[in-house]
Amino acid sequence: VNISILLVAVVIFLLVIHHNFLSLSDFLRRELSDPSPLGLQPIDFIAAVPQRLTDERSDKEISVVITASDERLGGAIAAMNSIYQHTRSNVVFYIVTLNDTVDHLRMWLGSPPLKNMRYRILDFDPRVLEGKVQVDPQKADTFKPLTFARFYLPNLVPHAEKVIYVDDDVIVQDDIVELYNTPLKPGHAAAFSDDCDSTSSKVAVRGAGNQYNYIGFLDYQKETIRKLAMKANTCSFNPGVFVANLTEWKLQNITKQLEKWMALNVVEELYSKTLAGSITTPPLLIVFYKQHSSIDPMWNVRHLGSSSGKRYSPQFVKAAKLLHWNGHFKPWGRTASYAEVWETWYVPDPAGKFNLIRRHPEAYEAK
Repeated sequence: VNISILLVAVVIFLLVIHHNFLSLSDFLRRELSDPSPLGLQPIDFIAAVPQRLTDERSDKEISVVITASDERLGGAIAAMNSIYQHTRSNVVFYIVTLNDTVDHLRMWLGSPPLKNMRYRILDFDPRVLEGKVQVDPQKADTFKPLTFARFYLPNLVPHAEKVIYVDDDVIVQDDIVELYNTPLKPGHAAAFSDDCDSTSSKVAVRGAGNQYNYIGFLDYQKETIRKLAMKANTCSFNPGVFVANLTEWKLQNITKQLEKWMALNVVEELYSKTLAGSITTPPLLIVFYKQHSSIDPMWNVRHLGSSSGKRYSPQFVKAAKLLHWNGHFKPWGRTASYAEVWETWYVPDPAGKFNLIRRHPEAYEAK
């Protein structure tokens, strides 16, 4: 009788454990798949592609996230066009913008070179940043909320396992599937281009100071930063182009970690004010300290916008897989190096609003 009672008790215990395990698995599945789109609302989605185009491209779907502010909309258009024209994969663009830009963006995307692209437009609500970013009332016009969209990748692309994020001032010159296939080490949620190891850093940037190291972005006089025990001379990385493993991103709650450091900076002013001057990069540097993989340096050849002079040879620029005009000299505005390369992929604004200095009209002909 005792043995029978014991067996019944064991069976009941195992059934309870099994039920709890299933409940926990279901909960975790919901947690990982729940988009929780706070401030990120889908506006437009074009999923259908003509069958002939689908047949010409591989079945692999690649999610690319890019922001599109009205004053830089031409940059995003040129970047997307260069990506689309260079890949045979099924790229889906997740275009993050603000409400007042949507109509202009949708009109531009209807241009013949772009009409077959697959994309989704997402409205970014700046209120999601309340309490996390300190805005100087006298410089409110310079605040760019879309620069923080990359912090919310799982909300933007809730069902993807992996995504690529690119800034709007890039041109891609090779098949982006290669960047997408960048191997990430176990436990790493993202892969960036390290500054001191990058091909771009071989040419010194005048007046850059220590912008290639953590001390260029963080105030090491603050106790909160010192307690992190992050070496000040650690090589920084560029967050303008990166590959993210969203499954790992969700498991590690990367978005919440980034928001935590944003909120702490509002109270304690943890970012450096003397060198790099970025308010987007520091929280990423903290959260991904020695916890990120690396992308091929040729997939983020940057500083083309740091000055009006040409820092790279024409042969090197042609060989680069991704060109990045980070800096003040954008190829659609002031005189910038190799602007003619960028203009090759620019599609004229059908609304005539985008202010582009057309220095190389011949660049529009073939592509």
